[in-house]
Amino acid sequence: MAPISLRSKSSRISPLPRAARVSHSVGPDPAAGTPASSLKPGNRWAPLAGPALILLAAAVASFPVWFHGPVAGDDFEFHFVSWLDAQQNWLHGIPYPHWASSPNYGAGEPRFVFYPPLTWMLGAALGLLLPWTLVPVAMTFLLSTATGFAVRALARQALPDPAATLAGCAAIFSGYALFSTYFRTAFAELAGGFWIPLLLLFALRDRDPTASVWRRVLDGSALPLSLIIAGVWLSDVPAGVIASYLLAAVAVATALLARSWFPVLRASVSFALGASLSGLYLIPAAWEQRWVDVQQATGFNGDSGLKIENNWIFQHHTDPALNLRDQALHVISPVAVSMIALAMASLLAIWLRKRLSTGNHRIPALTSEQAWNGLLRERQWWIPLALIPPVVLLLLLPVSLPVWNLLPKLRLLQFPWRWLLVVEAPMSIFFAAAVWPRESRGRWLRPAVACLCGALFLAVTVFAAGNFFRDGVEIDDFANILSEYHSGSGFAGTYEYAPPDSDSSLVATGLPDACLTDSSDTELGIAPTPEANPVWLPAQGSCIATATATLREPEHLRIATAAPRAGFLILRLRSFPAWQIRLNGQLETNLSARVDGLIAIPVSQGPVEVSVDWTTTRDVIAGRSVVCVALLALIALGLFEHRFSRTRTS
Repeated sequence: MAPISLRSKSSRISPLPRAARVSHSVGPDPAAGTPASSLKPGNRWAPLAGPALILLAAAVASFPVWFHGPVAGDDFEFHFVSWLDAQQNWLHGIPYPHWASSPNYGAGEPRFVFYPPLTWMLGAALGLLLPWTLVPVAMTFLLSTATGFAVRALARQALPDPAATLAGCAAIFSGYALFSTYFRTAFAELAGGFWIPLLLLFALRDRDPTASVWRRVLDGSALPLSLIIAGVWLSDVPAGVIASYLLAAVAVATALLARSWFPVLRASVSFALGASLSGLYLIPAAWEQRWVDVQQATGFNGDSGLKIENNWIFQHHTDPALNLRDQALHVISPVAVSMIALAMASLLAIWLRKRLSTGNHRIPALTSEQAWNGLLRERQWWIPLALIPPVVLLLLLPVSLPVWNLLPKLRLLQFPWRWLLVVEAPMSIFFAAAVWPRESRGRWLRPAVACLCGALFLAVTVFAAGNFFRDGVEIDDFANILSEYHSGSGFAGTYEYAPPDSDSSLVATGLPDACLTDSSDTELGIAPTPEANPVWLPAQGSCIATATATLREPEHLRIATAAPRAGFLILRLRSFPAWQIRLNGQLETNLSARVDGLIAIPVSQGPVEVSVDWTTTRDVIAGRSVVCVALLALIALGLFEHRFSRTRTS
């Protein structure tokens, strides 16, 4: 008996196996909506309608960034300075930089070792093509567009094309996406909005339930899933942690529903390969953590506002030091509740309206085995998505603290509400499935719903733009940041990238390239206020003599001077083991540690020639080697999946 298909040959590939090719849209086909394939063949522009709407939605979401400007966002200066420093490294012939020169007021930090490269490279590249004032707008537009298309691709596994497009637009205007854009300017987390739906798409895929376990593992999903794992880790560390745990949870849930090990095996293969592909970044970042005070990123030995315990939703603190946390919680808590409530209400609505089942397992022409496989496929797709909102709600509450303490690296998220990233896709899909009219209703109803949703999205954007931007925050604008950058005065550093047992708040501003002192721990500046960094001035007399670098590049420094007497040459450069330091041609390894983390070299009276060069450490070589092996494994995986695919279709 020939396989039964409810779609025309020109339709997109059905997610169901060839042995039981049934429609996977929400509700029976006549009631769920019109798939993209059923559009009239004469309308050649119809397939472009969905992508065009996604682009329009991304443009609307990006407009407030152009109109208002992103400079008040939490992370904007960090990202902007990273783009500038990355571009400066490129201009010096360093394609993959490690050291950022401008943080710590010109003393630098190993920012590019520890911060994933995709977004700062994208920002630097856009800066070569566009004026800097347009780069944040372009970043927002590109990342919002990518999110919309990714959610639309996931939604098309269960919804007709118009409803899937609505889901993609809903993801762009989700509360967390707008919060990340307007309130925080967190471009790396916006990138996570693109990777997470794609991870769900390929983790949930099961093309042929009748095939053997390894054929289900290697059905064409393992290779893209590996690339997605690599992409999310190369975009954002918190998103990488979230994606890893999400993949494990979805694989286990799907395995239980399918009564097969194939989801766990696919997830294991893809994660191992994806993590290896990102080894160029991950291995040095993991190994070199011992060289910095990374614990400050989780609120220990530093800002207590970064602790999980101080960031539950609707939490309020009496400690003035946590005022900034309370400001963020005041905004994100209603966003979290509204997103989860909308997801759960929409899910309840489509369940009550019997839209969670295609109904095709009841078609008489199908065998009982085909019908059962179709029903299982529906459960494997909907149930994991339905579990995400309530689980995330649990993780936002204090009752989940043992989970945060038990699971490795979970505390790197800093803020529990970062888990809202994974709510965007299910919320958007459930919402679209709940509001999109059945095909049997009047033809006027669908345009009316589309217009109402468009008005809703516009209202959400106006509300977010009016409430999420923080005009009261005093922060430099583009012109001032650029002026300070080109002057070489530099910017504040990142505390978790500081040398161990050092204090970034003690790095003096205005320092010369080199300063000769009698003692290795001489204080070089005076703080004008208790909260400010020290300021160095020649009249303070903290330097016996100063010197200007004959060469100062991102990964190379040369000093040539004459010491009037023996002492310590303090460089305007923060200590890091990857620096190779030579004094008068001799390698220097026994250096005194300073509380501000600057390099202090003992020198004798007379000529002094200092060279400091960035070296390729063993962990970097290991990372490159692992990536090369992973690329070979990726090619082999692609060949296996292609072979199995040809066997399945023959």
